[in-house]
Amino acid sequence: MDTLTSDPLILSGRGVTAVLGPTNTGKTHYAIERMVAHASGVIGLPLRLLAREVYGRVAEKVGVANVALITGEEKISPPGARYSVCTVEAMPSETRASFVAIDEVQLAADLERGHVFTDRILHLRGREETLLLGAATMKPILTQILPGLTVVERPRLSQLFYAGQKKITRLPRRSAIVAFSADEVYAIAELVKRQRGGAAVVIGALSPRTRNAQVALYQEGDVEYIVATDAIGMGLNLDVDHVAFAQDRKYDGFQYRNLTPGEMGQIAGRAGRHMRDGTFGVTGQTRPLDDEMVQRIESHEFDPVKVMQWRTKTLDFSSVDNLRKSLDLAPRVQGLTKALPSVDMQALEHLARYPDILELATSRERVEKLWEICALPDYRRITSLQHSDLVAAIYKDIVRLGAVKEDFIAEQVRRADRTDGEIDTLSARIAQIRTWTYVSNRPGWLADPAHWQEKTREIEDRLSDALHERLTKRFVDRRTSVLMKRLRENAMLEAEISVNGDVFVEGHHVGQLSGFRFTLAGGTDGQDLKAVESAVGKALGLEFEARAARLHAAGNSDLAIANDGLVRWLGEPVARLTASDHVMRPRIVLLADELLQGHARDHVQARIERFVNHHIATVLKPLDDLVRAEDLQGIAKGIAYQLAESLGVLFRRDVADDVKALDQDGRASLRKYGIRFGAYHVFMPALLKPAPAELITLLWALKNDALGLPGYGDLIPALAAGRTSIVTDHSFERNFYRLAGFRFLGKRAVRIDILERLADLIRPLLQWKPGSPTRPDGAYDGRRFLTTPAMLSILGATADDIEEILKGLGYRADSVTAEEAGAYLASTAPAPAQPAAASAEAPADEPKTEDDSAAAEASEAAEQAAAPAVTEEAPTEATAAPAQDAAPEEPQEEKRVLLWRPGGRSDAPQRNAGPRRDQAPREGGRRPERQGDDRRPQNAQNRGEGRRGDRKEQDRPPRNDRNDRPRQDRPDRQERQDAAPRQDKGNRGQPQRFEAKPRKEKPIDPDSPFAKLAALKEQLKK
Repeated sequence: MDTLTSDPLILSGRGVTAVLGPTNTGKTHYAIERMVAHASGVIGLPLRLLAREVYGRVAEKVGVANVALITGEEKISPPGARYSVCTVEAMPSETRASFVAIDEVQLAADLERGHVFTDRILHLRGREETLLLGAATMKPILTQILPGLTVVERPRLSQLFYAGQKKITRLPRRSAIVAFSADEVYAIAELVKRQRGGAAVVIGALSPRTRNAQVALYQEGDVEYIVATDAIGMGLNLDVDHVAFAQDRKYDGFQYRNLTPGEMGQIAGRAGRHMRDGTFGVTGQTRPLDDEMVQRIESHEFDPVKVMQWRTKTLDFSSVDNLRKSLDLAPRVQGLTKALPSVDMQALEHLARYPDILELATSRERVEKLWEICALPDYRRITSLQHSDLVAAIYKDIVRLGAVKEDFIAEQVRRADRTDGEIDTLSARIAQIRTWTYVSNRPGWLADPAHWQEKTREIEDRLSDALHERLTKRFVDRRTSVLMKRLRENAMLEAEISVNGDVFVEGHHVGQLSGFRFTLAGGTDGQDLKAVESAVGKALGLEFEARAARLHAAGNSDLAIANDGLVRWLGEPVARLTASDHVMRPRIVLLADELLQGHARDHVQARIERFVNHHIATVLKPLDDLVRAEDLQGIAKGIAYQLAESLGVLFRRDVADDVKALDQDGRASLRKYGIRFGAYHVFMPALLKPAPAELITLLWALKNDALGLPGYGDLIPALAAGRTSIVTDHSFERNFYRLAGFRFLGKRAVRIDILERLADLIRPLLQWKPGSPTRPDGAYDGRRFLTTPAMLSILGATADDIEEILKGLGYRADSVTAEEAGAYLASTAPAPAQPAAASAEAPADEPKTEDDSAAAEASEAAEQAAAPAVTEEAPTEATAAPAQDAAPEEPQEEKRVLLWRPGGRSDAPQRNAGPRRDQAPREGGRRPERQGDDRRPQNAQNRGEGRRGDRKEQDRPPRNDRNDRPRQDRPDRQERQDAAPRQDKGNRGQPQRFEAKPRKEKPIDPDSPFAKLAALKEQLKK
């Protein structure tokens, strides 16, 4: 029969005192004082965390050697210890101690653990004194079940007030935010970190060591907020001023339900300590509490506990079935109710179905051992079936071998012994190692329990420390937390600035100083921001003055203008260039905070302005001298103005009339400033270098708001590498080519000075007259020429590239076969006594015996001289129409030679320009059909290509940008005069000979390159 009916003394309350009241009434403190007043004592606490706290307090009073700590996972038991601090589950079934205390007795109504508290309340007594500590809601049920009970009610030491609903970011300092799921707790902690610097985290899944470390983080003031589950409502003594409920529903292990007023009161009661009042409220998405709930929490009026969970203490171990039946007994005392199956009963139910377990559990001792092992806590929160399998494995080893296998437990421990991973991973490993910590502390379960107790404790501590570190790293901004702690202490914050600009306040990095601008590090705002700015401002004020003085005295080598328009001092930006009215005088905007004021700011501004003006005047000295020139007059002054406005490069066609009208004195005065009058450009060669070109590009981009346009800065490296021509990118802004010293010519851009060298190579080819003793390499008939290797060499281009370049410069090509060109060259070959033409590459004095052989050699020489310009064209439909009686052979590809000539307003083919295929003899009384591109290109040029350019070969630039528009038509009149002699139209009747019309002589400028070249030629002739 159950002892509840056979032993009436169990139900007696004689010698038992119930100390009841709300939180913050000093009940636990009172129990500790009473226990140490006795010769021996045992106190049971609801949490291992709280047990460790009380253990420390008792040890301070009576000494460590006199106190034992006993929990399911830990055992500190000095020999001769007089006092024991235990979790309720670890309290002994019987004791001879003088004093016994059970804390938080209202947990006897808990569905999961209540039966354990009920058992201790009913059966465990001290020889001299027994205390039951808990909420006032337990008074009716305790006085009913324990007649003769002495009840002492203690009032709360401080008051509790409702503060309503607040946003999480507006909660006061020293607040506890309560939620009921790990995900919600983590999300809230992340938000608090971003807004307020960080929060401590306390959830049930944490190990006691980790929870202690997190609580210490809050208690010591490193963080101002703690985010927790209802674990803080059970015995954790925290200095909390405000409790905010982020949720009002929880899962109790069986269902989701709303919190009861008593549960909310237990948690809210953590606000306010000792004589300091506290507040509570709601936050997040939780609805405000109704008036009745508020009134009950403030007045601590809650529904009394009506029943306590109970499970029989008298068990029948004769068999597994009898054990199950004895556990199924119902209480016979009013006020007690049968507890729901807990973890141990669920494990027993599963194992009762395992045949191998039933085969082993054949004696009373083995059944009792089975029940003992079923009490293994499910720290891992896995399914009951998985937990039962672990219990079965342990039981079979103990029964068969006398202890759990060493290799089995070693493998399980090894899996948990890793500190890598994030919060959830570490929490799972801690739960796993706690299982084996519990196993190692059970007597008779292991062969070497001391070894595994030490091993598992070491691993759990290491994992707990790692978890605390991860939680702190994730949810705490250490910099902000330390600053806030110093502010609470009303201490003056000290700021320091390192040599590389890092700003520290109280040893913590708060931002970066670059030049005269301070950038605050992330994670600081609100009151924190004001405090940090105040501390930093004092340090920066002195630093700015010192930096201003150093900058004012700095040399020009310490300053630089970057290609993004920033002025940098020792690598740090101090100013930005912006557009002004004059392209070479940009405006300077200081990049400085307001702390740079007064004379210091004026000195910095003035020094940077001096540097910028000096830098531009130095790098662009030729252009600056031209702008400042005072000796230029008339047309020369106008050309100089236009050249300065276009930053050193003008297309000659745009100033052709001015150049033509310019007298020799004007030309000389402009040449004195480094200006060159080329065939295609008027430019300043000194600016065609990387440094001037880069600065010119920057100034133009600032003036035209083009720093972000495609191609900015991309062409300077090609110029610095010495490239004479580059492949063009049509997505680039066209002006960037001109500013970098390149002429945009369709698919390729050529450096401006190289184009003038090309003009110098072409000019003698067009000035050569047939019959002259020496034929220059590439000369043809005096008005057309062949491309030469020298041209390709200076251009750094291929044969296809040079075609594009010449077309872009306004030249037009006639296509003839290599045989026709060879025949013509042979017919106009110099006399044998004369030196052979460069293109013939044969000795001039070699005897010519037959006209056919001479023609063949001339043809071969033409092919070699014109090799870069030879193309192989397959016959088109227009050229592939053979005569009716032609042999049905496949047409052979013939080599073509391009003869280049300056484009003109009227580009019709000349009749005296050498052999033409359309003048071949007729066959069959009819004229042959036109072949290839013999007449079509020329006719097309007559229709306007000579004036408007070849639209198929190049894209025309925008009409509103004349300076940058590549001229693809004929050279203007002045360019033709400088580049090639005019053609003699009066000799059209002569079949093979023509001469250029003599030009009207102008006075020769002795300083011009042409005059120097003529003088050199005269010396060579002598």
